[in-house]
Amino acid sequence: MTTTRRQSAPGSSGYLDVYPDRKISFFKNPFILGLTAVAGIGGMLFGYDTGVISGALLYIKDDFEAVRQSNFLQETIVSMAIAGAIVGAATGGWINDVYGRKKATLIADVIFILGAIGMAAAADPTVLILGRLLVGLGVGVASVTAPVYIAEASPSEIRGSLVSTNVLMITGGQFLSYLVNLAFTRVRGTWRWMLGVSAVPAVVQFFLMLSLPESPRWLFMKNRKNEAVDVLSKIYDIDRLEDEVDFLTALSEQERQRRKNIKFGDVFRSKEVRLAFLVGAGLQAFQQFIGINTVMYYSPTIVQMAGFRSNELALLLSLLVAAMNAAGTILGIYLIDHAGRKKLALCSLGGVFGSLIMLSVSFLKQSSKEHYGWLAVLGLVLYIAFFAPGMGPVPWTMNSEIYPEEYRGICGGMSATVCWVSNLIVSQSFLSVADGIGTGSTFLVLAAITVLAFVFVVLHVPETKGLTFDEVGLIWKERAWGKNADSQKLLPQGTQNQS
Repeated sequence: MTTTRRQSAPGSSGYLDVYPDRKISFFKNPFILGLTAVAGIGGMLFGYDTGVISGALLYIKDDFEAVRQSNFLQETIVSMAIAGAIVGAATGGWINDVYGRKKATLIADVIFILGAIGMAAAADPTVLILGRLLVGLGVGVASVTAPVYIAEASPSEIRGSLVSTNVLMITGGQFLSYLVNLAFTRVRGTWRWMLGVSAVPAVVQFFLMLSLPESPRWLFMKNRKNEAVDVLSKIYDIDRLEDEVDFLTALSEQERQRRKNIKFGDVFRSKEVRLAFLVGAGLQAFQQFIGINTVMYYSPTIVQMAGFRSNELALLLSLLVAAMNAAGTILGIYLIDHAGRKKLALCSLGGVFGSLIMLSVSFLKQSSKEHYGWLAVLGLVLYIAFFAPGMGPVPWTMNSEIYPEEYRGICGGMSATVCWVSNLIVSQSFLSVADGIGTGSTFLVLAAITVLAFVFVVLHVPETKGLTFDEVGLIWKERAWGKNADSQKLLPQGTQNQS
């Protein structure tokens, strides 16, 4: 009975085998592509903010003597956005559940615009730090909202590719930040332009979002069926639309009953949800602890170690690394719905491990007579090449699809908070650890963490490629209670005979 129900749900593999003409390809529907692109602007702001500060800080130190003379102020200016993102992500889940995905995006844009203007106009470091905090808050809310909004409007057969497009916007934002840094290096008020120009895409997203609808699944949860049907009619043809509406109507009533009075503690009291959250949060933590930000932050030093002593040349080569990061994400968009999430993550981690070993050897041997700079550059290139298609998009995609509807906002916010806290820990500790045990040994530690991440994925991460949200829910129920569990409770009555 469980197998029959899984195959009969609209969008499931069994359903699409029976009705192959109802399958939607990535480029088939301009509406869903447009929605994904607009929502993904939040990801671009995410990437831009994390990338632009490295260049802007050089010029901030020129304008503010207090910053130039204080490492603490420099670290605070950089890390305050991450601290704001932690708070934004923690509250973003609640905002999503109460006000909806669309309003959450609009709120994030307003906060980000205020922060960008504040940074550009800052007369002293205190105002600049406050602006960074506001920008971080906006980024934190957007990091929770965009993947969920895209996932809930996406047909299951292309959900992974569409959510990964948001990750492409993140890497694209990082690339854009390097371009902007180069463009404004000789302009008066350099760092103010670098930081302030980020308000432009936030304004663009705000006005474009006004013309987009709310998530259809959230509308169903709020008993606004007519609005939800109107949104779904722009995504599916009439035959599949009827099945989707019937299915979601029945499912939403059960979810509304379960949703009442849900609190943060309920995530850990429900065994199924707890298992899902541990996988989602674990992926987000490992994404950071395998060293993506340390490799990105350290890339100019690695390039210079390879013999390129010019700062400008190092910055240009770092720009190429950022471009490769974006290109790798494009490959991930294709692979995530073809190879699958789990296989992609494992291949990515295997390559990251080898790359970290190369980086470690290059640093451990740098004092020898032989020239190991080429090995460092190769390790850097391979690291990005393997990380970008796999461990870049997979954690965000998995977190957008593994939670029950009534827990999606809360768990998504908690998991994004884990990501930002892990980011803060790594970015604040890497240089101190490297100074204490050596850079080569530090990369060995990251390689060991990569092995732990590989084992974690093998043992705990399920494959969700092509599954509907309710089919994913059945995976957690079976893991929690065994295959003989009463999985019927997760699917509405009357859906088993649709095919």
